[in-house]
Amino acid sequence: MPLETDFDPDDEGLAHALRLLIDAKREPGTPHGDPVAPLDLPERWPDAGVGGSAALDVLAATALRRPTRLDHPGFFAHMDPPTPWMTWAATAWAAAMNQNLLHPDSAPAARLLERRVIEWLAPSFGMDGGHLVPGSTVANLTALWAARELTGARRVVASAVSHLSVAKAAAILGLEYVAVPVDERERMRVDALPDDLSDAIVVLTAGTTAAGAVDPLDAASTAAWRHVDAAWAGPLRLSSHAAVLDGIERADSVAVSAHKWFYQPKESALVLFADAERAHAAISIGGGYLVAPNVGLLGSHGAAALPLAATLLAWGRDGLRARIDADMALAERLAARIAAEPALELFAPPETGVVVWRVRGVDNAAVRDGVDGAWVSTTTVHDEVWLRSVAANPHADPDLVVDAVLAAR
Repeated sequence: MPLETDFDPDDEGLAHALRLLIDAKREPGTPHGDPVAPLDLPERWPDAGVGGSAALDVLAATALRRPTRLDHPGFFAHMDPPTPWMTWAATAWAAAMNQNLLHPDSAPAARLLERRVIEWLAPSFGMDGGHLVPGSTVANLTALWAARELTGARRVVASAVSHLSVAKAAAILGLEYVAVPVDERERMRVDALPDDLSDAIVVLTAGTTAAGAVDPLDAASTAAWRHVDAAWAGPLRLSSHAAVLDGIERADSVAVSAHKWFYQPKESALVLFADAERAHAAISIGGGYLVAPNVGLLGSHGAAALPLAATLLAWGRDGLRARIDADMALAERLAARIAAEPALELFAPPETGVVVWRVRGVDNAAVRDGVDGAWVSTTTVHDEVWLRSVAANPHADPDLVVDAVLAAR
């Protein structure tokens, strides 16, 4: 058989792959994966290949049947949603076409598609443009890089519970990192900000990882640059809960993870700027082999906008709003059930769909490890271990989760 045949469509092989996926998704699965069982793969890479369909058969057990099922009714744990079916197809399209957005010659339509998606989304955050990146770690680094280049800032000031990517970005950029204390709800204490912020990039968090807290987004108006890390809560701006993020429109830059509340596959995020043309110019580098300057941190990168565009078109603004609102309602249902159980304690009412709670008077890490049929995460707040449930799974059943935790105490 000619070597190039695997680069051509194989109707039977693709149909087989799709059937494996559909069958696996229709199985009930478990709310958490299986990290213990060994991989059913040879330890040594074989000299002779088995062929495409056989390779997928071997890998199906690992890729399709052992992962954590983010769509299980008992999964109420992390900031990782299940993905809608149209993103599976769009991701396959992107892989098949393998466009490289580094160069207009190799991805003219994909570059235009990304620009259009940004045009759709940026105004909701008060921004006028930006670009896609693999995650908010890269989005935060990109925004802080632009801020340093444009302002000459020497410090990054953020809350003590800001995402680790903020301190990481400061270290990479050679900037001093200043951590500001937080209040009892894990929000930045504005009264503890340095008096002089003229040389500072202030990072405000919209949805902390541990507790979902939102810093006062109108704070630090005298800073050289204000960046909002809205990796988690950013999409609330397109929901009925948009007011939670009032003030975000006055930032200089915003980071949003599309692979959270935009329900996208990993790896998908946005870095947005109030003045994107100026920001992009500050972080663009040319090359003799490039027709257009390379903007930002990424060199070669693929058409991540394709599954996001498919979702936004499929649902429309109203459909996205309805789904985020439904997840917020799940968080409120869970919080109400917790508040009604004498054995349980709620950290605070969920503002951004993150429910922090615990069983009173016990080791909650041990409780979590003993939960059967459901899955919650743990987090540390004010040096104490709590359970954490994030409303990212539209199929989650709050009563199933609470009943499983109570049974495990």
